[in-house]
Amino acid sequence: MGKKAVVIICGAAVVTVAAALVVRQRMRCSGHWSKATAIVKELEEKCGTPIAKLRQVADAMTVEMHAGLASEGGSKLKMIISYVDNLPNGNEKGLFYALDLGGTNFRVLRVQLGGKDRGLINQEFTEVAIPENLMVGTTEGLFDFIASELTKFVGKEGPEYQLPPGRQRELGFTFSFPVQQTSINSGSLIKWTKGFSIDDTVGQDVVAELSKAIEKQGLDMRVSALVNDTVGTLAGGRYNNNDVVAAVILGTGTNAAYVERAQAIPKWHGLLPKSGDMVINMEWGNFRSAHLPLTEYDHSLDTESLNPGDQIFEKIISGMYLGEIVRRALYRIAEEASIFDETVPPKLKVPFILRTPDMSAMHHDTSYDLKVVRDILKNVFEISNTSLKVRKLIVELCNIVATRGARLAAAGILGVLKKLGRDVHRDGEKQKTVVALDGGLFEHYTEYSKCMENTLRELLGEDVGASIVIEHSNDGSGIGAALIAASHSQYLGVDES
Repeated sequence: MGKKAVVIICGAAVVTVAAALVVRQRMRCSGHWSKATAIVKELEEKCGTPIAKLRQVADAMTVEMHAGLASEGGSKLKMIISYVDNLPNGNEKGLFYALDLGGTNFRVLRVQLGGKDRGLINQEFTEVAIPENLMVGTTEGLFDFIASELTKFVGKEGPEYQLPPGRQRELGFTFSFPVQQTSINSGSLIKWTKGFSIDDTVGQDVVAELSKAIEKQGLDMRVSALVNDTVGTLAGGRYNNNDVVAAVILGTGTNAAYVERAQAIPKWHGLLPKSGDMVINMEWGNFRSAHLPLTEYDHSLDTESLNPGDQIFEKIISGMYLGEIVRRALYRIAEEASIFDETVPPKLKVPFILRTPDMSAMHHDTSYDLKVVRDILKNVFEISNTSLKVRKLIVELCNIVATRGARLAAAGILGVLKKLGRDVHRDGEKQKTVVALDGGLFEHYTEYSKCMENTLRELLGEDVGASIVIEHSNDGSGIGAALIAASHSQYLGVDES
């Protein structure tokens, strides 16, 4: 009898201890989850972009634009004079090339223009990835690689692309980095952005460097226009639509360009162009304002970047950085709330391992069990067996970071429209304003682009919003450069026959 009683009591004690462990485990899990949701809520608050704040950002953008036009160094915005005073008009004719260097890849394009009635007859391109070592190597190494790929492209051409004897091929060079331009086909690099860091290029004329590399290859080609990608997008947009007044790139990096009245540029000391207009390359990625909603993740990303203190606007709205901001927030959650077990997965510690296309795929996941999120966590971070609750939390992180970026991009566009006086409705005027957009982020991250367009309409109001159109200028940076090369050809006026 006594032995049985002891067994029963011991059994009860085991059950009680097991139950206590389960309760403690649940409490620990509950505590961890509370911590995780608190971190997400804090991020959401710090990334907040109420309309009033967005208006302040837009106003600050307009003020900086005025300051940058007034004097060199007068603003965080470079407001670079592009020397493009005549945008393409549709009459351009002939065979032209473009080299589009805008990020981790570059493209070589060939376009055939048929003039007023025929427009763009034909275009072909090839895309080449730039080896990472060349992005931080030497000027000669980078441009020699680019020129060799350009030569390969031309070398594959058929007889239909042969030019008459004595005639040079002409190329528009889209160079999507801050350049101090001194003419339509010369300009020195101010600084690298978007992961490039080649010290000996800074201060050098990038057209001269490219021309030297092309000559080494034995290719007879003249660089007839140096064009920023955003100026190229503006030219490509205007070629197709006369109402285009500005262009914005939202891709690996970000920038804006627009058509300014030449007499509204105090720092312009040359003769006023016949057209009365001048395209301004804003370099708006370097915009900074106390009104920008920055978080601890933005500050640490900036501090650890190749260009601390610079390109703050770019670092919170562009494709190179959005995925990294999500990774940093997710790392903190993993560390402080143990949502992936007690140890932080090693791959989660690797900077820039989460690319924005993967972030976009997770954000757009509509499957009932968030299968895409699960697969990306496994493939990118080697994290398996995640709960649906955790996957939902990650989608929420993507949404917070993308929404902030998209709404701030809309505020930037409003700032440009304010400078042009296109942000208000004037009685009796029926003006239509088109902003040309290009870049992989805008084109492929649907939630981002939808949010940006909706926010711009919200900021402008119904009346004005109806007259503002966002138009995707597909491949504007490449074709636009070729169009500007055509409009600045050394053979203008020469009989094409």
